[in-house]
Amino acid sequence: MKKRRVVVDDRMQRGYEYFRTGVFGGKYMTDCRKEFPASWFSRAKRCAQKHDASLNCFGVNASQPLSFWRDKGWLHPDDPRGWFQWYGRYWMGRRRQRQALLHWAYDSRKF
Repeated sequence: MKKRRVVVDDRMQRGYEYFRTGVFGGKYMTDCRKEFPASWFSRAKRCAQKHDASLNCFGVNASQPLSFWRDKGWLHPDDPRGWFQWYGRYWMGRRRQRQALLHWAYDSRKF
């Protein structure tokens, strides 16, 4: 996978750069791709059967099984696959009212 260099140059940050690289092992979200834009997966390296650490940019297993995340209580029922699913849905427009109110410093529990 070719690393793509990103240079940030905006009002809050100048000269910061990073590289976009692959971080998953190919198995994550293989059965729910229809929900997200096809372009997100166009160059993704996927494996149908089992996580493959060699597909990770660094060639290491940097993952924990889904059961680990469940046991820790880190998953919300609305996003049972975790942070990437949450972020993808948020990016595509799903917002939660409480979150929007918190952006404006309103505590919805006090209405």
